[in-house]
Amino acid sequence: MLAYPNLHPENDPPQKGSLSKESSFEPCNVSGEVLNLEGSEDVTINVPDEYVHLQRRILIATIFLSIFAIGISAVFFDLLTTSSVLVGAFFGLLYLRLLARSIGKLGKSTKQVSKIQLIVPVLLVLAASKLPQLELLPALFGFLLYKPSLIIQMLLES
Repeated sequence: MLAYPNLHPENDPPQKGSLSKESSFEPCNVSGEVLNLEGSEDVTINVPDEYVHLQRRILIATIFLSIFAIGISAVFFDLLTTSSVLVGAFFGLLYLRLLARSIGKLGKSTKQVSKIQLIVPVLLVLAASKLPQLELLPALFGFLLYKPSLIIQMLLES
């Protein structure tokens, strides 16, 4: 009876110490709507699908924004700067993918977000400092190109 709050007994409740085997229950429709539990299963099934679609939209937006930024840097800057933006954009996509995978596992197999994706910006800074073919600031700019795509997706959602 506690599991179904809309069910009320037709008879008066039993007195202290006396239990009645015969009690008929009839649904009580207070709000005028029937409780539909089948629709709630669709919501739980569609939540992971919606998250996967959001991941794809953010990844595609980041790829297009990276291509646009690389094209602009190729027109206005030299090859060294353009290659640094390209490498940074690749590292940004890698970071975004690792972060999305870690968030996707949250609640299923783990209770906290993994820290493995934090290795990516460290590797980028180390590569830019050790390799003379990479410049640090354009590489960091390319890495941070995933942030505007997140902002764009947030604005499109609202």
